[in-house]
Amino acid sequence: MRKNIKTTEAIFPMPVLMIATYNEDGSVDVMNAAWGTMLDRDKVILNLTETHKTVKNIKERKAFTVSIADAKHVVEADYFGVVSGNNTRNKFENTKLTVTKSENVDAPIINEFPICMECEFIEYQGDETGCGVIGKIVNVSADESVMNGDNVDISLVDAISFDPYTHGYYKVTERVGEAFKDGLQLKK
Repeated sequence: MRKNIKTTEAIFPMPVLMIATYNEDGSVDVMNAAWGTMLDRDKVILNLTETHKTVKNIKERKAFTVSIADAKHVVEADYFGVVSGNNTRNKFENTKLTVTKSENVDAPIINEFPICMECEFIEYQGDETGCGVIGKIVNVSADESVMNGDNVDISLVDAISFDPYTHGYYKVTERVGEAFKDGLQLKK
């Protein structure tokens, strides 16, 4: 038997994405965003409101990075979600994480997060059904510690996802099947 529940934020897993920009003074701003995904093979979309300091920075700098949060840095990732850059000037410095300036866009790469997409700002959709920030991915880098040859080994990334039902974080680590292959067993 099924039971109706109260939440409408019911998609799981939701990614835990670290969106990084530079502030107007050159300092680093990072926010935690679970409402983001791929829009196309080389585009990301982030459902973020214009009240976020990060969105203001994205519009100003025309660039941002998207890092995949990992279990080793769950405290820092959560901190970036519970503390606003609008109210806390030294938000990034409080975490003791480090950055490298992207060579491709005007945005920081957080060194400790294993995968980073460097993005050029395309547009902001802010009407009632708008999705927020859209960016074109111009480069993706991964720390060598999560690589198996030339490929990312997601089991080494220890990516985390957000659980909207209980507000928890979960590790995404175990491969359970082969995409575009396992389903062929049912094909007649």
